[in-house]
Amino acid sequence: MPLHPQAERFLQQLSRAGVKPFHELTPREARIQMALGSRFLGPGETVARVQDLEIPGPAGRIPVRIYHPQPEKTLPALVFLHGGGWLMGNLETHDPYCRALCAKAGIALLAVDYRLAPEHKFPAAVEDAYAATVWLAQQGQQQGVCPSAIAVGGDSAGGNLAAATTLLARERGTPQIAFQLLIYPVLDYAFDTASYRENANGFHLTRQDMICSWQYYLNNERDGEHPLASPLRATDLSGLPPAMVITAEFDPLRDEGQRYADRLQAAGIPVHSRCYPGMIHGFARRLDQFDAANQVLEAIAVALQAAGEDTREDG
Repeated sequence: MPLHPQAERFLQQLSRAGVKPFHELTPREARIQMALGSRFLGPGETVARVQDLEIPGPAGRIPVRIYHPQPEKTLPALVFLHGGGWLMGNLETHDPYCRALCAKAGIALLAVDYRLAPEHKFPAAVEDAYAATVWLAQQGQQQGVCPSAIAVGGDSAGGNLAAATTLLARERGTPQIAFQLLIYPVLDYAFDTASYRENANGFHLTRQDMICSWQYYLNNERDGEHPLASPLRATDLSGLPPAMVITAEFDPLRDEGQRYADRLQAAGIPVHSRCYPGMIHGFARRLDQFDAANQVLEAIAVALQAAGEDTREDG
């Protein structure tokens, strides 16, 4: 279908505001631009308890933010890894979306301020994401979290880190992850799919943006072949958690997300996948601008609730 009118209006707003593709910016400029843009997402919903902590990581302390809608209860939880091309984003840029996820799904949420490229190259962000997931599994009960009902998820580069975390948890044998939420994830160091060709320019995220992101993130091209950088290149996807994979029609990353969903399903993993017609990369967290974003939020909430209930019943 054609570009959705809401997406078209959003792109026009970006153009009028002089927002540049981030491959034209320095890392510092890109971070400032994303931070400024995120302020227009509003303060987000009220959550009963929101707490900032620092937890142990492989290279020092990792800042995290814990959201809990009912502190008197022990609930399933989502480890959320923000997008931003491994280069941008932090606890503040995605705070409104984390609040919305927490409130809508009725679960606890741990947002992770993982190390960013280019200062910290692959696999620094993966190791931070994994360390935060391990910490929540080990210490979560003190935070009102059911340790057997932990999901991991994220958008864009955060989706990449979520998928990589499930691979690393399978490899290391711990922790047990109940569910993976992949919102238009980056999954392969390649730029040759039909969606990359069709959506190379003009739809917010560009092909050159992704090339630039990978260049900042990787130490060398050989890193891009590693399954923890490119989960789609993992030879075996069996034994991974059930998944939800969200993609957008006018997104360079559309095809790799769909291919990963197909491969998970072929490996016997329960998968719910949907490509949202007329949508662009980044639509899901703009709840006040896209009707489809609210549809995604509702679908995610249902999936997370079901995953939490299934895990507790199995336990």
